[in-house]
Amino acid sequence: MVTHVEINIFTKTFVVAKQTGKKSALHEKEGIPSPPTVNAKALQQVVSKRRIQPTATDLIQGIRQGDITALSRAITLIESTQSQHLEKANAVINGCLPFANQSLRIGITGVPGVGKSTFIEALGMYLTGLGKKVAVLAVDPSSRVSHGSILGDKTRMEELVKEPHAYIRPSAAGDSLGGVARKTRETIILCEAAGFDTIIIETVGVGQSETAVHSMVDFFLLLKIAGAGDELQGIKRGIMEMADAIVINKADGDNVAKAKLAKTEFQRALHLFPAKKSGWTPLVSTCSAFEKKGIDTIWETITSYQTLAQENGYFETKRRAQNEYWMLETIQEQLKTTFFTHPKVMNALAHYKEAVSQHQMSPFAAAHALLELAKMPND
Repeated sequence: MVTHVEINIFTKTFVVAKQTGKKSALHEKEGIPSPPTVNAKALQQVVSKRRIQPTATDLIQGIRQGDITALSRAITLIESTQSQHLEKANAVINGCLPFANQSLRIGITGVPGVGKSTFIEALGMYLTGLGKKVAVLAVDPSSRVSHGSILGDKTRMEELVKEPHAYIRPSAAGDSLGGVARKTRETIILCEAAGFDTIIIETVGVGQSETAVHSMVDFFLLLKIAGAGDELQGIKRGIMEMADAIVINKADGDNVAKAKLAKTEFQRALHLFPAKKSGWTPLVSTCSAFEKKGIDTIWETITSYQTLAQENGYFETKRRAQNEYWMLETIQEQLKTTFFTHPKVMNALAHYKEAVSQHQMSPFAAAHALLELAKMPND
């Protein structure tokens, strides 16, 4: 029977399975004690530094100096749903705003499995090779059951994550519209203030996330794959009207011929849509993100659009319209939050839900009654 087990990792003393009346063959004599591998004083300094919450001014200064730690902490702050963080988050955003709006914002969408992460990594590596500073804001879908997210974009983009001129920030979609992270718009401002001149936003590729991302970017790129049986279905979707370019990915191996055929079909379909306000004619191209082929052509398309939009004034007009849009969206979000956190509404909501479910009250009458309660002052 085992009577004593002792493991001391610092002195390298091991006594394992010492049995009564017998000397275990696993018994190791005590050796020379070795010092801890981590300096206790240095560790305490690191822990203490992490516990000290930087001020809004500290975060702004760090962001302006290109400090990735400060940028990440500021993004975490603005993503917080805690009411006590709101004032500090707004101070950081307002402090960074004068240094923002100097980047090119690119939205990339496509159905799951189309190769968005691989494509973004290939494009990001190409851009850093040109001397660009690239920030990737990847939005991961949140589980409706556990409300958790994998946040695996850094794992999928193995090369780009090690690039010193690139920054990857995965965020959980949460309950926001179409799976777009609630604070992505503010995160763009912080990344621009940190000196990133190219911002890439990846959507989860489901629901109405494309609409939300389209309202915060300059160029909207739709990724497709050939041979998936969705060529004609894709023509029917409203996403086609928003796209500034369509890229047929995975044009390699046996898929090259299929990709060329899909390119022709989409080019024909684009002629059926009305002309864009920007004066730009959407282009269709093929690429292999895995083999890093065709990435240069896609970047030429994006820069051609940027030149055209800036020359005819549409670039600035669109950004002003987007600012107004997000102001109104924020107002609606805040009104919704204020309504559901009103004490009288919180107390009465369950009662009205029950009345509606039992057909004792119409949904419209119940909603009206709750809205009237929200107008009443708090006790």
